[in-house]
Amino acid sequence: MSKYPLISDYRQIEKYRESFNELAKQVFEIDFKEWHDKGFWSDHYICYSYVDGDQVIANASVNKMVLMCNGKEYKAIQLGTVMTHPDYRHQGLAAKLMNHIIEKYEKDYDFIYLFANDTVLDFYPKFGFEKVQESSFTLTVSDLKQQAVRKSALRKLDVDNQDDFELMKEFAAERIPISSTFGVKDGEQLLMFYFIVVFRNAIYHDEDEDAILLFKQEENHLHVFDIISKRKINLEAVVDHMISDETEFVHFYFVPDSDNENIQSALITESDDTLFVRPLLIDGTKHFRFPFTSHA
Repeated sequence: MSKYPLISDYRQIEKYRESFNELAKQVFEIDFKEWHDKGFWSDHYICYSYVDGDQVIANASVNKMVLMCNGKEYKAIQLGTVMTHPDYRHQGLAAKLMNHIIEKYEKDYDFIYLFANDTVLDFYPKFGFEKVQESSFTLTVSDLKQQAVRKSALRKLDVDNQDDFELMKEFAAERIPISSTFGVKDGEQLLMFYFIVVFRNAIYHDEDEDAILLFKQEENHLHVFDIISKRKINLEAVVDHMISDETEFVHFYFVPDSDNENIQSALITESDDTLFVRPLLIDGTKHFRFPFTSHA
């Protein structure tokens, strides 16, 4: 037992919600305020926190996820925002929160997973989590099977423009999983977090393919973080709309559905986000990757 009270599901209690947000900004430089204020903090995201008075001093959050893997549906819990205020560290608070969440959810979900940075790689195995290597997926532009006759007009979307924001909401609510091999179902609230907070300056609408694209170009590398569509898309056509004359390599941050045999897959050996799963459950897929916009 902790000497501090444990509270949960307090998103409608302003004093705790604001204290949680201040701790998240301090530890991770993440601000949840706009995501909450725009109405996307739902009961799919539940905080479990220790408090000292009105102050949130330690937290671990639960994200209820539905994952699709080779046509099979899994109920999963993703842990995120695991943090402790600097003044309250080394008291075992994070460990107590982990044990509480595992005990509460493990019987009702297929597995629990999380992404960890390299400072805590020794922490999560203590709770039965196993490290799993994800894969990278890369396409060399010269290997594209066909080049589009013309470039599509990509329109940059603005989160602060009401019409653009309504379009984002529509696509987030109606999207199909990005990959038939490995994707996320019903991830609207988390995707909206990425629109509002993470990629607000890198959101584009491909009007020809009717898809929303999240991508950034860095020198000769194109990083495609997500393609949000309400129907199956022609991946190569979308890629051709994103590349510039300088682009030589395209990196997909999800499992790309394509018959292009030139998409290279390789196990990721170094990463800022290491996947841990409990229990180990991968369904025989050798190369897979959780979509970037499903990370909590």
